[in-house]
Amino acid sequence: MQPLLIVNCVFNAFFSFTAITLNIVTIIALRKPLTIPRALKIFLLSLAVSDLGVGLLVQPLYITRLVMMIKENTQTLYFEITLNSLNATATFLSCASFFGVVALTADRFLALHLHLRYQELVTHKRVVAVVISIWIISAMLMLLSMWISNAFGIILVPVESVCYLTAALFYFKIYLAVRHHGNQIHVLQAQLAQNNEGDIASAARERKAAVGTFYVYLVFLICYLPSTCLWIIRRSAGPSTMLSQFVVYANTLILLNSSLNPLIYSWKMRHVRHAIMEILRNILPHPHQ
Repeated sequence: MQPLLIVNCVFNAFFSFTAITLNIVTIIALRKPLTIPRALKIFLLSLAVSDLGVGLLVQPLYITRLVMMIKENTQTLYFEITLNSLNATATFLSCASFFGVVALTADRFLALHLHLRYQELVTHKRVVAVVISIWIISAMLMLLSMWISNAFGIILVPVESVCYLTAALFYFKIYLAVRHHGNQIHVLQAQLAQNNEGDIASAARERKAAVGTFYVYLVFLICYLPSTCLWIIRRSAGPSTMLSQFVVYANTLILLNSSLNPLIYSWKMRHVRHAIMEILRNILPHPHQ
């Protein structure tokens, strides 16, 4: 078991650094004037802040826990404090990420379905209110998890399941809308009407934004779902050494998500990628000419 813990310590130390660095750069980039929807920018900023918190707080605490397990120093007050702090911060930030991804999905769904009414209904104040509500609800769930002994099974698993299903339903609706918009674009292009050029460009932008956020959800699902499945298996079959080893890797996979999200923004969102590249060019030393 010790080699497994050592390997995960190394992985988490590296990914803690990448999560902090990449998300700081992403937050700076998202604060620049970008030609992406304001609501999308706010939701991405919220998600980047929660990912930064994972790199700054959760991963160092998780590494500390693993080191204490390696040294077999788990019967001390310091280990209990570390474990409680880890559970609290992980619950808080993971819930913020869960709700953030669902809100991001809902925003793209509304953008595709409301069309011209989107700007009227999804205002800046309402988006900010949603983001603040996400963090307040996450804090409340964190406090509940500290007071209830089996909080993961009673609170977090149902919350995670609802988030998985809600986001999946939204993306199914988005998929149908994207197919419909694709057909509309072909019709408009065939008509070659000058007054429809704006509609074509707008539909194409919304389609690209929806596809980009889908990758955020897909990677989120890959990183978080194994941990939920392992919890269900352990509750059904009982604890075992093999399952405990898988749990360690599943926890590391969850934390890896905070490093992957900024890479997805850079890969699938051209304006965010250009802003990040500009920041990196200003930060990194240039060779003397």
